[in-house]
Amino acid sequence: MSNLNKIPVTVITGFLGAGKTTLIRNLMQNPQGKRLAVVVNEFGTAGVDGDILKSCADENCPAENIVELANGCICCTVADDFIPTIEQLMALPEAPDHIVIETSGLALPKPLLKAFDWPAIRSRITVDGVIALADAEAVAKGQFATDLDAVQAQREADEGIDHETPLSELFKDQISCADIILMSKADLAGEVAVEKARAMIEAESPRKVPILAISDGVIDPRVILGLEAAAEDDLDARPSNHDHHHHDDHHHDDHVHTHDHGHDHGHHHHHHDHSHDDFASIVVELGEISDTDDLQTRIVKMARARNILRIKGYVAVEGKPMRMLVQAVGERLRAQYDQPWGAQPRKTQLVVIAEHDNIDAAGIHADLGA
Repeated sequence: MSNLNKIPVTVITGFLGAGKTTLIRNLMQNPQGKRLAVVVNEFGTAGVDGDILKSCADENCPAENIVELANGCICCTVADDFIPTIEQLMALPEAPDHIVIETSGLALPKPLLKAFDWPAIRSRITVDGVIALADAEAVAKGQFATDLDAVQAQREADEGIDHETPLSELFKDQISCADIILMSKADLAGEVAVEKARAMIEAESPRKVPILAISDGVIDPRVILGLEAAAEDDLDARPSNHDHHHHDDHHHDDHVHTHDHGHDHGHHHHHHDHSHDDFASIVVELGEISDTDDLQTRIVKMARARNILRIKGYVAVEGKPMRMLVQAVGERLRAQYDQPWGAQPRKTQLVVIAEHDNIDAAGIHADLGA
């Protein structure tokens, strides 16, 4: 079957809060005449991203074309969740022209690409391209990429040290897998930071790919859709820290998709388990909020003090029919009224995501005034 008859799939990766949902909202509003479907892979149970996208559903991407996979990264639940979801979308009365997958910000992209090799779907879809989003300001500050000089100095001083944080490793895998890299929030970062981020991304990238600066998730969909990369056929060009743990049995005869997040960097003389256990999320419920400024101040202060990666959720504001969407990446916070509560119970619910050791549920509840 030629690629002409396959449904193209665009995989959007990128760290927590890099702007994946915003980018997809823009794609949904400018679908270039294509009928879209969207798969959202959430981390944690409160499906904020899915809700945001469902509120944007229209005739180009009706609500039944927006599917959430909560609890568990796609790569670990291929047989149970991912394949049936794709088959469900392909079986719609009007099959989508293009499927967009928003991966969990903590997912490794490569195992997902390998999943497309499954016999059940291999002949019917093709990976049109992998788009990695990177928050320009965060990259420029060296929050995900490793500081190569400092690491070199440490390595010379101490052979037994753990040089790579899970974050830098995950960032490198996302960059390595991409066909196009978008540096998001360029307007907030400013030109100097954008250029610094570009240099750091180029240093991490194993092959030359376009690196574009974008703001507010806006980019001409023609730039990122229709790449025809057929990424499933060129996995070797997308190196990953985790490759040698994946059993490359292209036949998948036993239909077991092995996937191990742990790996041993022998040359570092240590074993480093990189798994979702590195991250944890809790949901904080508050009643209706009368002072939104106070809440926002508390969120920023808590994020700074506790090294929180991501906070997102809806706030019920006293006397306001609209719900307030709150999204924080580190201590950078955005709050906007997005739509009426309608039939949903009015309650404030915030998902807090951080590295495992930084989740102190009691402390976070106290900081937020719960």
